[in-house]
Amino acid sequence: MKKASNFKDRVYAIAAKIPKGKVTTYGKLAAIAGVPGAARAVGNAMRTNKDTNAVPCHRVVGSTGALTGYAYGNGLATKRAMLKKEGVAFKGERVDLSTALWEG
Repeated sequence: MKKASNFKDRVYAIAAKIPKGKVTTYGKLAAIAGVPGAARAVGNAMRTNKDTNAVPCHRVVGSTGALTGYAYGNGLATKRAMLKKEGVAFKGERVDLSTALWEG
């Protein structure tokens, strides 16, 4: 369990650094945390995030810029509204990763 906890702690620490107006993907966040290919584990960590002020999990999106899962407020509608309020650009239903991607 300690290893999983350390991974989750690393993911939260990295996600906390994503600036307003930027996003990263689950896969990129996993790679930065040292576990490439662990995008689903990042998603699980974001889903169980207890402090959305310290860990802005709404700034983590799918690899295509698609909004996937958000456990707070009204789900994806809340995630989209929060990102738009922060100035994140969209192309249709997806985040415009060409301008909004933060790569750590």
